[in-house]
Amino acid sequence: MITLHAMASPNVQKVILALEEMELPYRIQRCGLVRGDQHAAAFRALNPNGKVPVIEDDEASGGGREVVFESGAILLYLAEKSQRFWPASGPGRWAAVEWLMFQMANLGPVFGHTIHLTSFAGAEHYACDRFLRESARLLDVADARLAQAPYLAGEDYSIADMAVFPWIPVFARFFPAALERPALAAWRETIALRPAAERMAKIAKDLGDQDRASFKGATPEQLDRYFGRTGPKLASKS
Repeated sequence: MITLHAMASPNVQKVILALEEMELPYRIQRCGLVRGDQHAAAFRALNPNGKVPVIEDDEASGGGREVVFESGAILLYLAEKSQRFWPASGPGRWAAVEWLMFQMANLGPVFGHTIHLTSFAGAEHYACDRFLRESARLLDVADARLAQAPYLAGEDYSIADMAVFPWIPVFARFFPAALERPALAAWRETIALRPAAERMAKIAKDLGDQDRASFKGATPEQLDRYFGRTGPKLASKS
């Protein structure tokens, strides 16, 4: 059995989607990030970076136990375990990795910072403008790719699509113009109709309801810690 430490974030949703698509047995252990569960010693033993998702697989290869953190690494692990949604060889294998890394290194972090800066941080104009422009550029990159092929890695649906998919509706809630890209919008609708994606959406909604309740009951100190407004920081160059 796989235990998934989770909240409702897009990075968790991509793992839920993969687990549902690959039909791997799993259970969800919700991590209360607002109340600070990620700072507990037991959780830091699983992920020293103190983030979700994390999986614990009690039936790893060879009969042992495997702990994996970072959503991209988890998708690769699950694809290898199930032997699904990641070609064993050929150009499609590395195309899937390329577009997975596109999400991990670019689309996810940039979208996350854009939402935070424009919606929560009251950031200066330069920071907001920079991330809004970069978000538009990345959306255009994805749209151009999907105008060439039905899926990010080519002809076949893969872990690359699972990585990007949850970020698009989340980002579009804040910036509806994100879906004014025909190839990207059509791809998103195609995946949203998959039974596994529909199941993932229901699970994510339940997690999201719990997360919102946690935010409503949070103390100012808990919110400061969650948003990273406290703690050590680097000194700026004088």
